[in-house]
Amino acid sequence: MSLSWLAVALLCGPLGPVPLGAMAPENEVPLRPTTWLLEDKVTPIHLPKGKTRRFYFTLKKKTPSMSLTVSPCGAPIEWTLAARTLKDKPPKNLHWSSKKSMPEVWWRGPGTEAKIHTYTGNSADTYTGPAYAPASIYILRLKSQEQDTSASVYLHEGHGSSGAFPKLPADPRVHTLGVGLTSVSLSWNPSSSVTQPSHSAKHLHDYCILVNRNHNYRSLCAAREGIKKERERDWKREKKDKQRKETVWPILKDWWWQQWDTYGEIQPSTSAASDDFAELGCTCRGVESVCTVSELLPDTQYYFDVFVIDKLNGTSAAYTGTFARTHEEAQPAVIALKEGEPRLVALQDGRGSSSSGSGRQQGATVFSFRPRGWQQNGLLTLQSCNGTQKMKVVVTSRGKVLSTQEVGEQLAQIWLQGGPSYLIRLESSEASAVTGRARLAVKIQASSAYHRQAAPVLPATLQMKSFNKLRSCNSVTLAWMGTEERSLYCVYQRRLSDNEGKDAAVRGSTDRCLGPETRPDSERVLCKYFQELNPRRAVTTAVIGGLEPGASYLLDVYLMRRWGIPIKYHSKTVRTRREC
Repeated sequence: MSLSWLAVALLCGPLGPVPLGAMAPENEVPLRPTTWLLEDKVTPIHLPKGKTRRFYFTLKKKTPSMSLTVSPCGAPIEWTLAARTLKDKPPKNLHWSSKKSMPEVWWRGPGTEAKIHTYTGNSADTYTGPAYAPASIYILRLKSQEQDTSASVYLHEGHGSSGAFPKLPADPRVHTLGVGLTSVSLSWNPSSSVTQPSHSAKHLHDYCILVNRNHNYRSLCAAREGIKKERERDWKREKKDKQRKETVWPILKDWWWQQWDTYGEIQPSTSAASDDFAELGCTCRGVESVCTVSELLPDTQYYFDVFVIDKLNGTSAAYTGTFARTHEEAQPAVIALKEGEPRLVALQDGRGSSSSGSGRQQGATVFSFRPRGWQQNGLLTLQSCNGTQKMKVVVTSRGKVLSTQEVGEQLAQIWLQGGPSYLIRLESSEASAVTGRARLAVKIQASSAYHRQAAPVLPATLQMKSFNKLRSCNSVTLAWMGTEERSLYCVYQRRLSDNEGKDAAVRGSTDRCLGPETRPDSERVLCKYFQELNPRRAVTTAVIGGLEPGASYLLDVYLMRRWGIPIKYHSKTVRTRREC
């Protein structure tokens, strides 16, 4: 009778039922924060840092034994189970020195408390033992010293297992069957809860495989809390970036959102393990004890955890997780670029090859270059030989990416600065890869740039113009754009047959990788230096004489540079007058 009266008084108190999250100091009577544990039910608990939570329960009469399971969610916790024996009620005519309730006086009266079990750690722990015969009430105390966290508690009365938690095999380890470039195959011994003869066993249990790059989780609760925190960090980061972009006054913005965040912080989840497991994002889900995780990054370490879930009771058990590192991509051979030496590179279907006898390598083609001089500056020049095809070039130094760009129809110049040596990686771009087996070619040259601070200036346009009024029977006049730097320009001519016609200019424009070194000396007409500091007036002309009347000629102009490969202007087809 006295025990029932105490239970009602502790549960309700003088002011009625009390919320679950209330706290009480260690030496005070827990009247208002009284919380009772229910039998055969998962109880989620939120544990603020440094504060002790207390839970109470009693056992039914003649209960021979009990089991109590506490599952921390990530952070280590301390929990103890004690049994308190209460004696007779105090006399009713007792005079009070202050307002106190009868349960409080009873609690502070004579009684003994015995500690039954204690544990500290972040793994699930279960106490199983006989009922404490003289106990009037059991007290469960939980405390987190490191951080705010959560835990779940499950109470079961009687002999044997409660059957609420899935069973793990004798060997609960997760085994790695195979590791690839972007995939890992796993296996584990099946749980007897899944393989039991019961027809509904496979429908009530599932395996859930989680993958992350941080660490293994000891429980599904810890995994849920870790995933939730990571999503919160991502959400806050995106929110902060968005605010920074949209807010005109950053100082006022930071103050405003700091005030808002103090009221809008997301509270830690206290949901039970029976919540929707789909939020976890299981890589594999089902009753099969094998799984192949794909779409991973190469040369990256991943952690794999397997949980067996009881969907009926909302409980789970964790296997001993494992980790594996995916294979590293095969690195192509590195080809050293010589000072000022042009090299022709061909790519086809994502496979690189060099025309200078280096052979064909899988993946991209990689070059290395070490500039001369103490300044360690260099100029990388790339010229696509196919006007409709594009290539991607990535320049790195000491593991840091310095430049990434596509090389198309226009000549590309990349200024090398900041490292003693450079790696240049060439590969076909995604846009070019979808066009099929088209052969891609690019001309590349690297040279040391002494006493220069930037890449040379390129002409505004590579088009040439011929003047019809200045055309005669044995000469034509050409004009083209130059640069503000003093450079050498060389003009080449080739007489066309009657069958070639205007198509020769089109073919000449597509052969941009053919430099002046491929032309015979007899085709060179003249070479001249030109410089104009005003870019708008940087136009130079040349009169090409000694031509035959009524004949067609293909004219080419090359910009000969000290640094970088020669630049070829677009070919021009001209025809002299028949009569003058």
